[in-house]
Amino acid sequence: MKEKIDQILNEINELTCNSISEIEEARVRLLGKKGEITALFDEFRSVAPEQKREFGQKLNQLKNAAAAKIEEMKQAATAIADKVAAGQVDLSRPGDDYPLGSRHPVSIVRQEVVEIFRKFGYDVAEGPEVEDDYHVFEALNFPPDHPAREMQDTFFVTDKSQSNPILLRTHTSSVQVRCMETMKLPIRVICPGRVFRNEAISARAHCIFHQVEGLYIDENVTFADMKQAILLFAREMFGPETQIRMRPSYFPFTEPSAEVDVSCNICHGKGCNVCKGTGWLEILGCGMVDPNVLEASGIDSKKYSGFAFGMGLERIAMLKWQVKDLRLYFENDLRFLSEFQAEI
Repeated sequence: MKEKIDQILNEINELTCNSISEIEEARVRLLGKKGEITALFDEFRSVAPEQKREFGQKLNQLKNAAAAKIEEMKQAATAIADKVAAGQVDLSRPGDDYPLGSRHPVSIVRQEVVEIFRKFGYDVAEGPEVEDDYHVFEALNFPPDHPAREMQDTFFVTDKSQSNPILLRTHTSSVQVRCMETMKLPIRVICPGRVFRNEAISARAHCIFHQVEGLYIDENVTFADMKQAILLFAREMFGPETQIRMRPSYFPFTEPSAEVDVSCNICHGKGCNVCKGTGWLEILGCGMVDPNVLEASGIDSKKYSGFAFGMGLERIAMLKWQVKDLRLYFENDLRFLSEFQAEI
């Protein structure tokens, strides 16, 4: 019986009625001759004598709460009816508009990037944010003592001295490894997701950020194929007049590797404060997948080749909207986020 009393009491507390007829229906349902509370009083007769006092008090409190709620709703409904009759309330008047939210700028950019590569035939793949050392480092040509590990300050979940420790992934390349291990060739995927690095938070860096990485593996894939794919992406993202340039770089999992710049979409290559007078803006890193990485995932590097690329979504969003402080994307400031309502 206690559960029934508590359940009906919760219903009474949440009860709302919009008219006198609805209030009367609620009264009959609760307090009428065949009402729910009346039925509990009938059931009270079979309660053990030592429990009658306790349940009797609860039933009376329930009955009083129901009567008070119904009287409260009657008074409110009557007051509104009197105002309507006196012409003080216009029921045909539209209600107040509730402010609509907006999608986060990083989510907007992620969707744009995903849609562009889907047009090129790429599937979307996702993986765990809490990963093991093998998929984040070792399978990507980071030996345990490799100095390239120092390039990424890692949040370890378990002791990093143990075999294959657990950590927060520092890049979504770990998803690419899982794709190479499980998917049938050819592979053409993009891997969007959140990543973590133990860095000081500033206007241009954060310990949490978002990436989209891409991978294409097939027979006879060349550096020219990669350059063309990135050029098509840049023109879809920043405009048809966009140009790209590639600068030699180093990543443990690609060889050769390159950094990619796009022509500044603010000054169109003439030089401005956004591009620091160079006319170019860095957007991503890329390269041909290292044969060691292919072999680690069971792919014949003599038959297959491929390219990979990766970009930071916050970086793309900064370029797209000229936002100069990365921290704005993480502070949940409604004044900032409301500026993106038109981007929904």
